[in-house]
Amino acid sequence: MSKQTSFFTSIKRLYPHVRPIIPRLLLGLVSALLASVVALAIPQVLRVLVNDFLKPGGAGSAVWISAVVILLLGLAEAGLVALRRFFVINPATTVETRMRVSLYDHLQDLSVAFHDRWGSGQLLSRAMSDLNFLRRWMAFGAIMLVVTTLTVAIGVGVMFAMSWQLALIFLAAALPIMVYSFRFRRRFSLVARLSQDQAGDLATTVEESVHGIRVLKAFGRSREALENFNGQAEELRQTEIAKAKQQAELSLVVTLLPELALGVGLVVGILLASTGEMSIGSLVAFFATAAVVAAPVEFSGMLLAMALTAKSALDRHFEVMDTVNTITSPDRPRSPAELRGGLRFDHASFAFDDGGPLLHDITLDIRPGETMALVGVTGSGKSALLQLVPRLYDVTDGSVNIDGVDVRDFSVEELRTVVAVAFEDTTLFSSSVRDNVLLGAPDASDAALDEALDVAQAHFAYSLPDGVDTLIGEEGLSLSGGQRQRIALARAIAAKPKVLVLDDPLSALDVNTEELVEARLRKVLKDTTTLIVAHRPSTVALADRVALLEDGRIADVGTHTELLARNAHYRFVIASLDEGPKDLDSELENELDELEQEARR
Repeated sequence: MSKQTSFFTSIKRLYPHVRPIIPRLLLGLVSALLASVVALAIPQVLRVLVNDFLKPGGAGSAVWISAVVILLLGLAEAGLVALRRFFVINPATTVETRMRVSLYDHLQDLSVAFHDRWGSGQLLSRAMSDLNFLRRWMAFGAIMLVVTTLTVAIGVGVMFAMSWQLALIFLAAALPIMVYSFRFRRRFSLVARLSQDQAGDLATTVEESVHGIRVLKAFGRSREALENFNGQAEELRQTEIAKAKQQAELSLVVTLLPELALGVGLVVGILLASTGEMSIGSLVAFFATAAVVAAPVEFSGMLLAMALTAKSALDRHFEVMDTVNTITSPDRPRSPAELRGGLRFDHASFAFDDGGPLLHDITLDIRPGETMALVGVTGSGKSALLQLVPRLYDVTDGSVNIDGVDVRDFSVEELRTVVAVAFEDTTLFSSSVRDNVLLGAPDASDAALDEALDVAQAHFAYSLPDGVDTLIGEEGLSLSGGQRQRIALARAIAAKPKVLVLDDPLSALDVNTEELVEARLRKVLKDTTTLIVAHRPSTVALADRVALLEDGRIADVGTHTELLARNAHYRFVIASLDEGPKDLDSELENELDELEQEARR
C-alpha cells in the first residue's frame, strides 16, 4: 500500500492529465457558478416584490412582472446547468480513456515479477472502477465542490448585507461543521481506501473462480468457494456500511445545524422586524437566501466524501504507475555480428525478490541449432532457468548470452523476436486461431500459418466451424488441453526464432504425436537452438544432449545414454518422469463419464 499523502498532494498529480481540458473545465465551472448566482438572485426579486409592491396601493402588474422575472431566472439557471454538463462531460471521458490506456500500456511494460505480486482483480478495479469514479469526480464532484464553496461564501456575504445579526447566527452553525469535517476527512480516507482494496480482492476471487470453474466442479468445492467469497463479500459490506455511517453522521451534522440556525434566526428576525430594524421584504429575502445556501451546505457532505474517494482512487492509480519497470532496454543496445543462436549461461544465479536463491552458478553451453533437454525433480528450478532467456526475469548474478552478447544488452523488442517461448500452462486469447498463432508474427503469410500448424500437428484447427478464423473463447477453454498446447506451440514456431524455449509444451500429447512434432521441428527449425524442459522420457530421448538440474545447479551434461550410464540421480529422475500425456481436460472428461456410467448402474 502506498504511503499516506495529503489531499492536495494527491490531486496535484492529476494536473498533467487534465491540463489539455482546463479551458473546458473552467467554462463548466463558470456555468455552474453563474447558475448559483442566478439562484441567489431570485430571493432579491422576492425582497423587492414584498417591500415595494405587496403593500396597500401597490401595482398588481408588478406581481406578474416579478413572476416572469423569476421564471426567466429559473430558465437561465437550468440552461447554465445544462451548459456545465456540455462543457465537461466529453473532455472528462477523454481524460479517463487516456489514463486507462496509459495504465494498460504501463501494465504491459511492467515485469513478470510485478504481476506475480499483484492480483488481477486489484489491477482490474484500478483500470475500471477507480478511473470511472475519477471521471465522474472531474466532471461533477470537483466543479460542484468549488461552486458550493463559492456559493456559500457569496450567499453569506449577501446575508450579512441584509442582516449581520442573523448572518452571525447562521455562521455560528458553520464552525462545528468545519471541525467535524476535518475529523471526518481523516477517518473516511482510511475506510474509503480499505473499501476499494477489498473490492479489488473480491474481483480477483471472482476471476479465479470463473477461470477455475472446471476444477471447482470436478472436486466438488463449489460450496467452499462460495463460503470464501461470501466471507469476502461480507467484509466489503461491513466496510461499505462503515462508510455509509460516516457519511450519514456528516449529513446529519451539516443538515441539522443549519436548520437549527434558521429556526433561531427566524425568531430573532421576527423580533428585528417588529422593532423596525429589518423590513419584511429583507426578512423574506434573507430566509430565501438561507434556503439557497443551505442546500449546498447539506450537499457538501456528499461532495467531501466524493473528493476523498477520488483521492484514494488517484493514490491507487499512481501506486501502479509509479512502479518502475526493471526489465528495460539499455541506452545503447547491442546485437551479435552474426545471429546463429548460440546460448550460454555463464555462472548465472537467480533468486525471487521474496525468497532465497533458486539457481546457483549455472554454466551451460547450447550450440547453435542444438536441442538441449533440461530435466530435474520438481522444484529444481527448470522453469525459472528458461524464463531467464527472454528476460521474463533477470539473473541476480552472472549472465545469459546469445552469440556472445548478454541478453540484457539486447533491446527488449529485438530479444523477444530472437527468442520464442511456449509454456506447459498455455495461455490463449479470446480471438481466432489465426490471431493466436500469429501473435508473434502478425505480418506472416497464410503459408507460414499453415506451416506452424502442421509442425505442431494442430490440423484440428481446420475442422473447427470457421477454420482458423474460429473464435476460441476466453483463454481457449473451448479446446482440450492438448489442442491448446499445440496452438501455443504453433505460435512459438510461427515467430521463426533463433532460440526456442519450450517449458514442457508437449506434455498433453501422446507419444506418437510428440514424435511427429519433434521430427517436423528438427526439419523446419534445423537452424534454431532449442532448450526444452522435459517431463517425459520420450522427449528426453529426442534431444541432442541433456542437462541435469539438481538443487538449482547443473549436476551433469551429456547425451541421454551417457547420463543413464554414469549418473544415479539422472536415472532416478528419468524413472520418475511420466510415460503418458497429461491432457487434464480429457482425463477429467473420462472420469466424469465413468462416474455417470456408475450412477446409471
